[in-house]
Amino acid sequence: MSTPPPAAASTGTGKVGEVRSPLVVLLLFIVTLGIYGLYWYFKTFDEMKEYSGEGVGGVVGLLLSIFCGIVTIFLMPAEAGNLYGREGREKPISGATGFWVLLPIIGSFVWLWKVQGRLNDFWESKGATSLVPDPTCVRGAAGRPPLVASARGGLRARRPTRR
Repeated sequence: MSTPPPAAASTGTGKVGEVRSPLVVLLLFIVTLGIYGLYWYFKTFDEMKEYSGEGVGGVVGLLLSIFCGIVTIFLMPAEAGNLYGREGREKPISGATGFWVLLPIIGSFVWLWKVQGRLNDFWESKGATSLVPDPTCVRGAAGRPPLVASARGGLRARRPTRR
């Protein structure tokens, strides 16, 4: 009995997802008392399904997060890892990433950082750009250099670099 040949790696043809700062996601989750978290689950599951054509999608992901949240803790990193796997790349995260949540307090932060970080890496590899501008190419008001934190505390204008 012979084994079937491996399936060809499929690449997504849908819209590339949005790059999100894990810190901003965390802060919005806390400030909105979890409401942004529901939106984040919906959008993230929706983006993965829209890109790859596989997965549970936004509505089912949202319903799972509301009624059976423990499932989404394992399902989201598994689906994110599958984005990589479908293209023949090594999966940087998997469903086992969900076990980070078992660490009191810090585990949830690590989980979010790992999941959103790997999603950002994947989306960026597909051409997505961060919504946060690079401070080296942004000018302040009236063409002045932007303010940066000084070593002694407070803010100062960034000095132009000399070449």
